[in-house]
Amino acid sequence: MTIKQQKNVIEIRDLNLNYETDFQAVTALQDIQLNIEESSFVCVLGPSGCGKTTLLRIIAGFLQPTSGNVYLDGKPIPDKPDEHRGVVFQQPTLYPWLSIEENVEFGLKMRKTPVHERRDIVHEYLEMVGLEQFKKMAPYELSGGMKQRASIARVLANDPRIVLMDEPFGALDAMTKEQMQETIRSIWKETHKTIFFITHDVEEALLLGTKIIIMSARPGQIIKEYNNNLPYEIGNGQGREYRSRKDFIEKREEIVDLIQH
Repeated sequence: MTIKQQKNVIEIRDLNLNYETDFQAVTALQDIQLNIEESSFVCVLGPSGCGKTTLLRIIAGFLQPTSGNVYLDGKPIPDKPDEHRGVVFQQPTLYPWLSIEENVEFGLKMRKTPVHERRDIVHEYLEMVGLEQFKKMAPYELSGGMKQRASIARVLANDPRIVLMDEPFGALDAMTKEQMQETIRSIWKETHKTIFFITHDVEEALLLGTKIIIMSARPGQIIKEYNNNLPYEIGNGQGREYRSRKDFIEKREEIVDLIQH
């Protein structure tokens, strides 16, 4: 399968972010120009401190840029978070006093979605992330990977236009991380959601990203964009097989070298 041209969900134009510390003026992001197409899986790589999370926070509405514009479906994004931009953080942000089922239902309840619709939606996404049988449990009763699955289900249940993920698997052990990569790729293929995914892991980006964005050290700029067919090709449970392919290794080393230099 080849990458299809789709309409843009997010458009970023001439974006800059500057701030001052006690010691100096800092340019965090400089002249960011980016299109995020419908149903794409965009992975962002770059050295620590390059502004990856800052960029995500601007798209989410948590931060305002110094200058420039961010558009969602051709309209300026609101200056605060909303249901159209769902965020999955590195650490799961579940309410400990609610069950997994109630956590996933929470946003729908706040929006006054009818009860029967809420139940159907919650069931659908708990099934999708493999947590239906654990829906009555409290977050503290689940493993780290299961809590992150619940966080993903909660975001998806609100049907956002774009899912923003800030190193969501960074705190997981290697085996769980691999399982979660398989899970999110499967969910993306099933739902056709647009995903903006920050990672430090080059292999993870190659296995998930239909577009890979490379950012420079501060001031953060986009220095390279790769289109990547691999996520379309990988079947369920096949991710590990691709890591040893010659073309995969060559692309990984090319990206690592670019980030380091």
